Amino acid sequence: MVKQPALKIKKLRPHAILPRRATPGATGLDLFACIDGGGVIALGTQPKLIGTGIAIEVPRGYDVQIRPRSGLSSRGVGVTLGTVDSDYRGEVIVTMYLFSPDVTFEVKHGDRIAQMVISRVVDMPLVEVEELMPTERGSGGHGSTGM
Repeated sequence: MVKQPALKIKKLRPHAILPRRATPGATGLDLFACIDGGGVIALGTQPKLIGTGIAIEVPRGYDVQIRPRSGLSSRGVGVTLGTVDSDYRGEVIVTMYLFSPDVTFEVKHGDRIAQMVISRVVDMPLVEVEELMPTERGSGGHGSTGM
């Protein structure tokens, strides 16, 4: 019997909230702000680092990505995409900012601020070549397949 890998989570502060899925079908686990003393952090257009109060141990061969929550994005709150490598043991930090100076948003302890998505990593060799196989799209970039 093969043992299923597990994502190990350590609370770094007693009032940290463990990640969890909002619904059974959700691919992402919600991450929660961990702010000491019940304070708030006012976001601006410059990135701010928001702690979650947790550290994780990602099994080798897996990847954890920190992604934005669509509900916050629709309100003008951005989260930068991040990766937690399998050898990192520090606090999971979320980088947040506002899309516009016309928007206001405060982060409070316990707010859902991002989501964490776990996936397998495929380890494959890199091969330098002189040419790549052509495709119909070719080198067409952003918007080249339509809007």
